[in-house]
Amino acid sequence: MRNISKYYNLLAFICILTSLIILPAGLSAQESRETLEHEIGVYYTVQKGDTLWDVSKRFSDSPWLWPELWKENRHIANPHIINPGERLRLFYNKETDLIVEAKQKPEENKVIAQAKESGKKDVIYYNYPAIDSVGFIRKELVAPDGSIFKVKDDKVLISVGDLLYIKPESNSNFTPGTKYIVYRTLEPLINKETEALIGYQHYLTGIVEIKKIEPLYVIAEVIKSFKEIALTDLLMPYKPKSSQIPVIESVKGIEGTVIASEEKRAIIGDNTVAFIDKGETDGVKPGQFYSIFYQEKKNISPDIKEETYLNPVDFGKVFVLYTEQTTSSVLVTKSDKSINIGAKIRCPIK
Repeated sequence: MRNISKYYNLLAFICILTSLIILPAGLSAQESRETLEHEIGVYYTVQKGDTLWDVSKRFSDSPWLWPELWKENRHIANPHIINPGERLRLFYNKETDLIVEAKQKPEENKVIAQAKESGKKDVIYYNYPAIDSVGFIRKELVAPDGSIFKVKDDKVLISVGDLLYIKPESNSNFTPGTKYIVYRTLEPLINKETEALIGYQHYLTGIVEIKKIEPLYVIAEVIKSFKEIALTDLLMPYKPKSSQIPVIESVKGIEGTVIASEEKRAIIGDNTVAFIDKGETDGVKPGQFYSIFYQEKKNISPDIKEETYLNPVDFGKVFVLYTEQTTSSVLVTKSDKSINIGAKIRCPIK
């Protein structure tokens, strides 16, 4: 009996220990998923007189889908009462794409982002809280204001709150309280077909605030860390960007290529930041969606030597976060299969 009692005591102990180890991790993962789901996405700002019925009809073509819209916005206690200024996360229907243009009369059918925020027009936006961490590709290297040459206490892993010693450049003008982006430049990106320079990737690692100016160096404190900050990382002025990006109409007829991923992965998927070879000079702007597609070639007949292109097939979507002159930084918002570097993008077909 004593051995049986010991067995059950040991079993109970293992069960308790397992619950302590597994349950918090599971809850944490669930909370993380919910946070990601409700912070990153397409949103609509409630106007006076709006109801879930109206919003559902406007953006999904059916008012009867309002329960799905309510389910997507758990912060709404009573589905019959929504308040002006409140934000609603618009859901994606698996069979249809998000409607980017408002359902208005033909003469009033304008791009949403160009609508005046007077409460009379529909305005939707994509919320991306990590916008400050998004890097870019530019043909010319950014001229740095300084570089990190030491971290206080010689820490191996630099994190928020750590003090950094900065070697200023001759043209820099540091003042206490100003903020700077920490970054590094990666190897130049070359077009394999033309051997022309596409540009240099600027990889953002954090944000620092200047604390003290010394005669030969500057002391700065890390206030945000996006990736691993390293010695020799560079500094450029911090220009805050809004995480709420109005959704606007894409450029019709455009076709481009995914040229790289931010983390230098060869294959990418959902929620990955990547770069495309189209930018401001092509009419590409933040807030535009583009489809990722492939197009096969086949011999239709043995008598015809030339292969025929089949209809393009869309299998993913990207959202433009930031633009340079000839390139843009995009977020993969949808991918039905893995995306390879070199994949093609185009204006969504409605």
